[in-house]
Amino acid sequence: MNQAIAKTKLRGQFKTLRAQQLPAVQDTIIQQVANTLQGYLNTRSLRRHIGVYWPLSGEVDLRELKLTLKLPLALPVSWEDGSLSYHPWTLTPLQKDACMIPAPLYEAALEPDAIDLLLIPALAMDQRGIRLGYGGGFFDRLRSDLTWRKIPAFAIVPQACISTELLPRDSWDIPLDGWISETGITRLNEQLKASL
Repeated sequence: MNQAIAKTKLRGQFKTLRAQQLPAVQDTIIQQVANTLQGYLNTRSLRRHIGVYWPLSGEVDLRELKLTLKLPLALPVSWEDGSLSYHPWTLTPLQKDACMIPAPLYEAALEPDAIDLLLIPALAMDQRGIRLGYGGGFFDRLRSDLTWRKIPAFAIVPQACISTELLPRDSWDIPLDGWISETGITRLNEQLKASL
């Protein structure tokens, strides 16, 4: 089975699994994300924007963090050319981007040095940090730039969607730094990431 077919099959399986698991664990995942951010704040590691996302159906909804945290947040904007940029999430009304997702289109794009952390949605992750998304490649293209790759990036996903088997990996798939689930944050070993 080739990579594309394997990924398509896995997307269906993990989308179903995530939909089954998320209602029972979403509130706990949101609390674990808040705990993680508080831990960063306690060590003074967060001073700039945190990249979050506008949730699609079935994704962990982190929007309440905008109300509960005293941190500047940024949302991604997808563009027609397949690129992705992050923009401050202010009180300006959101507009639909190229993927029809609400985004702050009229805010200036942020440079990588304006963001301390990226929280990214996922269908699944494996122990190497390979993320299974919807196949658009937006986050991998962004993180192919080394300045973006230096920003810690964590998938937000139910623990049931952490694959015990290695997910198919294409040459353009860039591993994340770990994930946050209802069990807390899992950071990947730097040696493991370096060997990928």
